[in-house]
Amino acid sequence: MKFIKLDLLTLLISLFLFASCENSSTIGLEVDPSIAVQGALVDTITISSRTLKDDITSTVTAARFPMGFLKDPIFGTTESSLAMAVNLPVDAYNFGTTPVVDSAILVLKYGGQFYGDSTANYSIDVHQLNVNISRETSFLSDRDWSYSTLLGNKTGKLRPTTAYKVTDVVAGKADTLRTVSPQIRIPLDKTFIQENIVNISAENLKYNANFTRFFNGLHVQINKTNSTGNGGIMFFDFGSASSSLVLYYKKANVSTGLKDTVSIDFPIVASTNPVAATIKHDYTGTPVATQLSNPSIQYPVTYLQPLSGLRNKISFPYLSKFAASTGKIVVNKAELVIDLSSGSDAIPYNAAPRLALYRYDIAEKRQNLPDNNAGSSTSSPDPRYSGTFGGYYNVLTKQYIFNVSAYVQDLLDGKTIDYGTFLAATPSTEFEVFPSIATASRAVIGSYKKNPVAGDNLMKLNIYYTKIN
Repeated sequence: MKFIKLDLLTLLISLFLFASCENSSTIGLEVDPSIAVQGALVDTITISSRTLKDDITSTVTAARFPMGFLKDPIFGTTESSLAMAVNLPVDAYNFGTTPVVDSAILVLKYGGQFYGDSTANYSIDVHQLNVNISRETSFLSDRDWSYSTLLGNKTGKLRPTTAYKVTDVVAGKADTLRTVSPQIRIPLDKTFIQENIVNISAENLKYNANFTRFFNGLHVQINKTNSTGNGGIMFFDFGSASSSLVLYYKKANVSTGLKDTVSIDFPIVASTNPVAATIKHDYTGTPVATQLSNPSIQYPVTYLQPLSGLRNKISFPYLSKFAASTGKIVVNKAELVIDLSSGSDAIPYNAAPRLALYRYDIAEKRQNLPDNNAGSSTSSPDPRYSGTFGGYYNVLTKQYIFNVSAYVQDLLDGKTIDYGTFLAATPSTEFEVFPSIATASRAVIGSYKKNPVAGDNLMKLNIYYTKIN
């Protein structure tokens, strides 16, 4: 019996061994060539790119506000000035008995960005506005604000990242020294402030609307004659009460018969009353002017500049032919790769840290590409939105790369018509499809070239796709 069982066991093992020796090439189903998928890359899609002037824009809702004067060897000159309302600290503010101004200081809190030459000397003038800005309705970036009396000036170097020490005046106690955020402090004419703020009637101090109707506000700009170097654009924060007109004054103490020293802040807050910027660009004698005068020519480089400056209109004129030649495809990944032009980022003219890419709809309204459509309070996000749109500057490769897979797929499928696709400079902290006035960093970028050679600065579209037969 033992031998019989052993023979049966041996037979079963042999059968399993022979079964496992089938040729592996015959395992599984054969693929029908008519439904085979093929992976491929195309990086020769023609791209047209043109430098255009950007639109003027409203300036009252900016994340930060520009002021300065900058001479750029490529982009010409840019200047920006500010007009602002000054607000009451509280309704019915009372200066007390026989108040006398010791000093008045315009405090402007830096907004965290500066572009240009920080070693230059800057001369900043403050004037009184001739209009009540709080009653105005237009705050476009090309509007000139009328002003008159020179109230103060500050000349010297800027320190936009250095904390500042100020003395707080405390009634009845010793003054205290404290550290505040980086700011610029401009002394104003105390006689003017005495007559136009401190000595005005109680009725004009009763409500903020009364006060702003009486005291029109301030205008701040660079005095180009007294400044040195190529200048720069600085940004200020008017999102809180950190920027203000600070008054230091003495008033009679009716209890002691002595004089009390008091300080009070008249806040400058964009959400309370307007702060507006006037921005001017002069491209005379620059390569930018040449391109703007010849919009039909494709140049080896194009120009991007914020502050309602310059944008690029790009298009893919032969994308439909590519779609016709390949048949139905699925875009696995599409990247718009943009090289920075060599040598265009010499200090202090650093390359823009981020670019925006957006499109026009049929009404020529600016819209996010589907790849960057995260939705809003009134619209749903595109289901293909992934949060990896890109557009940030890579300092190692000197490139900007956008993920445009969904947009290219929609163009190929005819679901979206290209009414206009645009590139622009945008702040690194805020993606803006509308002209940005919250940054000054510009970029010179490459363009499409049919037969590139090593070292060329290019713009190209890489499409990784699968063909569906």
